[in-house]
Amino acid sequence: MKKILNALCTATCGGAVALSLSVSTAQAQDWPTDDVRLVVPYAPGGTTDVLSRRVADLLQEELDTNVVVENRPGAGSTVATGRLARGGRDIDHTILMASPGHTIGAAIYPGLTYDPVEDFVFIQNMIDIPNVMVVPADSPYNSVLEFVEAAKEQNMTFSHSGVGSSIHMSGELFKTLTETNMTAVPFAGSGAALPALLGGDVDVSFENMPTVFSHIQSGDLRALAVTSAERSEFLPDVPTLKEIGEYNLDQFVTTAWFGLIAHHSFPEEATAAMQKALQEVMEREEFTSFVEQLGAEKGTIAGDEFKAFIADEVARWDEVATEAGIRQE
Repeated sequence: MKKILNALCTATCGGAVALSLSVSTAQAQDWPTDDVRLVVPYAPGGTTDVLSRRVADLLQEELDTNVVVENRPGAGSTVATGRLARGGRDIDHTILMASPGHTIGAAIYPGLTYDPVEDFVFIQNMIDIPNVMVVPADSPYNSVLEFVEAAKEQNMTFSHSGVGSSIHMSGELFKTLTETNMTAVPFAGSGAALPALLGGDVDVSFENMPTVFSHIQSGDLRALAVTSAERSEFLPDVPTLKEIGEYNLDQFVTTAWFGLIAHHSFPEEATAAMQKALQEVMEREEFTSFVEQLGAEKGTIAGDEFKAFIADEVARWDEVATEAGIRQE
């Protein structure tokens, strides 16, 4: 009788495990059960929007469902991000294309009602775009060191696309590390800032690669350095600020990153399905050529590693914002 009971238990327990695994697999396969909403926290036309629409087109083929892009601009991405953090309807089918505004916003908007790290699931970093330290073609400065030495003696101006942008904060970080005299000159976006730089109305900018690459190639702008950890394959002769080393610049590494996040209650099976689909997207030739056109690199981090990166960025930009006296009430 004991042997019969043991055999019966083994059979039923094994069946329960198999049933559990099949249910888990079915849950992962069942998602998505509705259209996926991809929220863009900026207006149409910018890098975040263009990237999101490209990803959406490819992602819906991998997920076999509609991926609907929805623009919700405001307050450096914090309006849309705050709405995502509050949850609500369809939250298990809503994702958001985050960018440096996610971490910088936490530094310059002290009244945020959400935690930029703990209130979200970090799915996949999609691309990284270096900023480029550029000066007008007729600038007297041919190297970063020449510029720094001059900026210690006289006041320099740097343009940016808006308070809290990666372009703005890169300039503030440079100013803080090198202890130079620099004044930020804000514009309503890179489209407005670029003519001032080309015309020599400002001394320098730390612009995104896609904005200035063609002007560097034409000779209208001179690239002094890139802000990424490694040299860009698109500007192989231009050094990184990190490799220059002097004036604390060995601490200068920053890029404009873009990655998908979701509400902290986003189902695990949804995260797994998204990560699998996004890996397929990132391996497709259409995405590879798109990334190359931006002068970008594909992202390499996801999940907990992506979350740890975000936590480090929040701490870093909070320190820069404090040093620069930048706070938006």
